[in-house]
Amino acid sequence: MINIIAWVILGLLAGAIAKAIYPGSQGGGVLSTIILGIIGAFIGGTLFTLLRTGTLQLTAATLSIPGLFIAVIGAIIAIYLWGLYQRRSRA
Repeated sequence: MINIIAWVILGLLAGAIAKAIYPGSQGGGVLSTIILGIIGAFIGGTLFTLLRTGTLQLTAATLSIPGLFIAVIGAIIAIYLWGLYQRRSRA
């Protein structure tokens, strides 16, 4: 239960920071920010593990300063990928 609460907090922080950094308007409310941040934590954690160990493992960033940094990078990647998906679905 504590891990879920930590992921929600990390997701909210990472998603909010990523939305503030990423140019343009992403829309969405608090729930979408949390989901975006949690997805970002998984993307960032997985990429970090891949770069560090050379193995592809689904891992999430932890609730720490370095973990938050990794989650924000992952959330920025998630925003970018979501924007690409939305543009393709509109066309």
